[in-house]
Amino acid sequence: MTKNKILFSDNQLTKLSHDGSTKRLYFYDTGQPSLSLCITSTGTKSFQFQAWDKTRGKSVTKTLGKYPSMPIKEARKEAASLLSGVNAGIDVIEAAKAVRNEDTFAEIFDRWLEIHAKPHRKTWDEDVRRYNLYIEKPLGSKQLSWFTPDKVRKWHCDIAKLEKQRGNGIVTGTTANRALSLVSTVFNRIATERPNPCKGVKKFREQSRDRFLQPSELQRFFEALEAPETPAMTRDYLLMSMFTGARRNNVMQMKWVDIQFDQCLWKIPASQSKNSETMTVPLIEPALQILRARKAVTRSIFVFASPSSASGHLEEPKRAWKSLLKRAKLSDVRIHDLRRTMGSYQTMTGASSTIVGKTLGHKSQTATAVYARLNLDPVRASMEAAVEMMNASKILPEKIVKIGRK
Repeated sequence: MTKNKILFSDNQLTKLSHDGSTKRLYFYDTGQPSLSLCITSTGTKSFQFQAWDKTRGKSVTKTLGKYPSMPIKEARKEAASLLSGVNAGIDVIEAAKAVRNEDTFAEIFDRWLEIHAKPHRKTWDEDVRRYNLYIEKPLGSKQLSWFTPDKVRKWHCDIAKLEKQRGNGIVTGTTANRALSLVSTVFNRIATERPNPCKGVKKFREQSRDRFLQPSELQRFFEALEAPETPAMTRDYLLMSMFTGARRNNVMQMKWVDIQFDQCLWKIPASQSKNSETMTVPLIEPALQILRARKAVTRSIFVFASPSSASGHLEEPKRAWKSLLKRAKLSDVRIHDLRRTMGSYQTMTGASSTIVGKTLGHKSQTATAVYARLNLDPVRASMEAAVEMMNASKILPEKIVKIGRK
């Protein structure tokens, strides 16, 4: 038996071989009690944990992994952990079975999606997209006991090293933070019996985005919009986004039943509003012109109908948007920035933050009461002034280059 006790090392284990009999051979590590190496008649080498369970009065044997796929260091660490459990009176075999039957993150994400997200979150489709991009591959197959703050912290940092799906550069810290928040939410809602492994993981510092179209950029933007290459629906959708300052999903889901032509208003239902409250948006004349033209040629319930989409309405025109930006020679512009453009030009024409907030549907505890009392007339006037300033960019004079005489 003594000759079967050796200090495990790669040099030693590589040289070990079977003696040709039909029996399995066992070698025991002098560096870690209860760790052994089993060699079958075919030459397969596997690490095993072997110990006596005093609490239950029986021998415990558990295969840890094949050598050399499992490094010696990892086998020793696993054997030490199991031995500690046995000495503490834990039935390590039953515990291992429980781990095998444990939920994976993918399974609890699916439950969260059906029980919490779809019934209560208007942006659940964005959660699914975020999960597919940044969570499913690295974390989806992991069982819940695998998660620790250190592992989550590493995953969170790794996201910010990935290349963007669209455009150049790497994924922003803001995107990584949103993925972290999603994982944390799923643990809080579904795995309530476990400590949340996201707790204590520090988020990246975020900078609020302040991008909007400058006058010279608006000139190129409008020219590209009016070009034949831009589909009519895309043009109308983008102009409506700009002229109302509404969120892109609300514009895509706009229904005729919510348009009040006589009062020049658009009522966004609470079920579609981010704040879960009915939103009233003043419709200025350029927006009304688009709506009247579309109303004359459609029978759909949607303003921006798309029979080819599952929803029945326009989905975000990513390709058309990318083509438009290229033709307009614009970079780092998102459709959401059109909403910010409305608010920015309102500010430039002298509108107060309260007026801008009412236009964009911002909600805060301090401003809610003011918004409730605010008449829509000054909001409409501010929007008209902002669009008038935007349209003025269409006739910006060309730059004049003076060439001096020699």
